Amino acid sequence: MLLPAVLLALVFNYLPFAGLAIAFQDFKPWKGLFDNTWVGFDNFSEMFSRPDALQVILNTLVISGLKIVFGLIVPFVFALFLNEVLSRGLQRFIQTLVFLPYFISWVILGGIMIDILSPSGGLLNNALGVFGLKPIFFLGDNNWFQPMLIVTHLWKEFGYSTVIFLAALMGISPQLYEAAEVDGANRVQQVWHITIPGLLAITIVVGVLALSNILNAGFDQIFNLYNPMVYQSGDVIDTFVYRVGLLSGNFGLGTAVGLFKSLVSMILIIGAYKLADRFAHYRIF
Repeated sequence: MLLPAVLLALVFNYLPFAGLAIAFQDFKPWKGLFDNTWVGFDNFSEMFSRPDALQVILNTLVISGLKIVFGLIVPFVFALFLNEVLSRGLQRFIQTLVFLPYFISWVILGGIMIDILSPSGGLLNNALGVFGLKPIFFLGDNNWFQPMLIVTHLWKEFGYSTVIFLAALMGISPQLYEAAEVDGANRVQQVWHITIPGLLAITIVVGVLALSNILNAGFDQIFNLYNPMVYQSGDVIDTFVYRVGLLSGNFGLGTAVGLFKSLVSMILIIGAYKLADRFAHYRIF
């Protein structure tokens, strides 16, 4: 019964490791995998010597870091407010409403966002025009592109993250609230001294584990929203690999960048797991 799963893992997870040889070759597809000229670490040297390499890495860290920070704060605060809604029916309705965007593909959502943020006829710029403000090219201005990435990412993802915090809230004993109420604590004091401390452990776990994903700034989102005008602020490692490796045909350099990212991500995953074990006593095995 395990044989199909083992074969799938071998074919899709382990067999592609052979392709890592491309990172050390001047790869030409028509020569096959092992008949190309071996160039050692030349592709890695080229990766770090490119003038846009530092900007790409910086963009990745900034975008991903902001997504992690606000991806913790927004669902944390929203879960606290949603937990105070007395009507369970209304609470479930709001939770379902904010959870729905999570299921929308970025291919579809990207088209929607492009229409909404369009400088000519977009819903947001039409609203700005009512107040006499000039249209803003949100997806074509380097000053606005990164904030738009963060906002649209939060709108799509925070409903899913809220579920994690709501599940943690369910684990807080009601007796703690009853005892605090008997002692004269109002609702704000109960939230401050019981609810928030009860969420700190899961917050640390989610935040620390998210650090291992800091080099993944969201290829699907950025690829569907960016354009050459905002490469300076929006080009990240994954989109850089796509443009250099696939569109430009420099497969060796693209593979080298991908391998570098994978190695750094592996180190971050191990480090994040150690931190989660140390500060939140979270262990998988």
